[in-house]
Amino acid sequence: MPKQLVVQKFGGSSVANADRIRRVAARVARERATGCDLVVVVSAMGDATDELLALAGAITDDPDPRELDMLLATGEHQSATLVSMALHALGVPAIALTGAQAGITTDGKYGKARIAGIDPERIFKEIGAGRVVIVAGFQGQSQVDPGLSEITTLGRGGSDTTGVALAAALEADRCQIFTDVRGIYTADPRLVPDARQLPVVSYEEMMELAHQGAQVMQVRAVELGWVNNVVIEVLSSFEDVPGTLIKEDPFVEQRNKVRGLAHDRNVAKVTLVEVPDRPGVAHAVFAPLAEAGVNVDTIVQNVGHHGTTDLSFTITRGDLAKTKRILEPIIRELGFREMTTDSAMAKVSIVGAGIQNAPGYASRMFAALAEAGVNIEIISTSEIRITCMIAEDQVETAVRALHKAFSLEEPEPVVQDQAGEAAASSGGAAKTSA
Repeated sequence: MPKQLVVQKFGGSSVANADRIRRVAARVARERATGCDLVVVVSAMGDATDELLALAGAITDDPDPRELDMLLATGEHQSATLVSMALHALGVPAIALTGAQAGITTDGKYGKARIAGIDPERIFKEIGAGRVVIVAGFQGQSQVDPGLSEITTLGRGGSDTTGVALAAALEADRCQIFTDVRGIYTADPRLVPDARQLPVVSYEEMMELAHQGAQVMQVRAVELGWVNNVVIEVLSSFEDVPGTLIKEDPFVEQRNKVRGLAHDRNVAKVTLVEVPDRPGVAHAVFAPLAEAGVNVDTIVQNVGHHGTTDLSFTITRGDLAKTKRILEPIIRELGFREMTTDSAMAKVSIVGAGIQNAPGYASRMFAALAEAGVNIEIISTSEIRITCMIAEDQVETAVRALHKAFSLEEPEPVVQDQAGEAAASSGGAAKTSA
């Protein structure tokens, strides 16, 4: 019987110090003892990435993007080599590889690079030599010119993307994401003590939850899993308990219509007042933002009156200063009356694949927020999501009210397959949190 190949990814909290690194090595050694081959992806230790960013900021307010990626990639280099050393100490053959050494190539966009391809030859060679392969996550190399490569980083949460991309390229039997929570929950358990862990979440639902603020998985990683049909297990690094599977879910319509809530405090709102209501104005506003790498989320335009309209949109707070700087000359040029901003915003979302075919969920959401005294400023929807923009200081109230309104603390009914058999709901040894 051929050996199983397992890709495991350990987040920053899992490798935050020497004791935790030894614990990760012990877990990897136990898994290897079952007879499978292992590729282990690691994030930087604890807050190492933030510390490196702060160090760069102490040197200059505007670090060169290339040099910044060179600096940030060292965080994962450290943790990869230390995990490899810990395995050596346990008598387990291992080797640490940078993203480039692991064959990961990217486009040339520093700080937010996307994986262009993976050549697994080196990894398979090391596995064939009997080694556990430890890969530095969050990074790869771009080929800017023939014979000239550059280190690039994949952005926040990029180690998740590395893990899932490697699982797809290696055709791994399992892809496990180890983190500091047990799995995906119906809401953030720090805000809702009776939030319930979900055994299974569909790719589509997890993408929406992640995009709307759930921190456990990175959106691009879930997207890669979906496109390549990689079943993802999210597991706790600190407890040996079942977690959450992220996969295609044939029983999605038999489960609760609302599967979970997500919230995001990292939101700023920009409103352009009395915008000329004519063709080309929206392009003049949003094209420069796109070129500058500003991700615009929700956009709302009022009905035009007397040749003008108001245009509001949301961005991350970190992009607010850049957005104002880009738009100020455009406002003067096109004759807007003014630009107002609010950096104390947040969003709350209900997510579930069943929402699209069931009426009444929007009104139920709005009623729950109204009863809790939460004012809604902007509403946006997708086929499986309803999102409300609210004041940041009302997030906790809103999340608790919605969790109660949709009875998410109650166990889901046991779903049945076509033969009438009860479908497995534990999802194996998987864990995730929303």
